[in-house]
Amino acid sequence: MNYARIALAGVAAWIASIALGYVINDVWLLHLYQANAWAFRHPEDIARLLPIGLGAQLLACLAFAFAYAKGYDGGGSHIGEGVRFGVVVAIMIDGFAVVWNYVTQPIAPRLGALEIIEHIGQLGVYGGIVGLIYEKHVDHEGHEG
Repeated sequence: MNYARIALAGVAAWIASIALGYVINDVWLLHLYQANAWAFRHPEDIARLLPIGLGAQLLACLAFAFAYAKGYDGGGSHIGEGVRFGVVVAIMIDGFAVVWNYVTQPIAPRLGALEIIEHIGQLGVYGGIVGLIYEKHVDHEGHEG
């Protein structure tokens, strides 16, 4: 495994997650969050906790890239493999965690469903980015380089 490429892929996915997260949460879903504002923290409270969230998200993106590299077999489209990996991870996360936001928080059903759908899309994009950057290079003797 090439740890430098894993780190680069993880950081690239993290940067993309910040940009895509802004578009999804502060533009696309903004009106739904506003309609359910009573179920969420106030913006000033979120701003205070944002460094914790961004740090955890960076760690998650690095782990995501590492897991991709461990399972990457080098066949097929790098981007396609990454997207498939991202979608599978998203479905696992949605099933283990995100759905419970809807179950335990008094948010609208539409917002709960869209949170699940947007995670699948987001992680598919992050997987595509990781797949694009992480590419297993094998020399003529079969060793990874």
